[in-house]
Amino acid sequence: MDTINIESPAQASAPAASGIQLTEKAIERIRAALAKEGISPTEGGLRLGVQGGGCSGLSYSVRFDTHPRERDRIFQFDDVRIFVDPKSFIYLHGMILDYEQTLMHQGFVFQNPHAKKSCGCGTSFS
Repeated sequence: MDTINIESPAQASAPAASGIQLTEKAIERIRAALAKEGISPTEGGLRLGVQGGGCSGLSYSVRFDTHPRERDRIFQFDDVRIFVDPKSFIYLHGMILDYEQTLMHQGFVFQNPHAKKSCGCGTSFS
């Protein structure tokens, strides 16, 4: 599986394994979704986060945002930007985000090295 990890210049000193990685399928899907939502790739992006709740204690949060927040880590993948707040980054660093489309499932797949267990839906972990 090919992954790409290019952090913003301000954070380029961090090792690649400590960042967020996206597969080409995920990048293509995010790019298409941003265009459909009318969000400019130069200003907005996809916000990844973690919140309390879900079957296993924590759940992933994925939504669009028109601009990054002051303390966000920004990850750049070609023309796609990912925003992660500092608290969520504790749980998400080293994660690979993929996109899967099969007869049984369509959506993002989180490959998180920090998840000790996850539920069957794939959006909740501990």
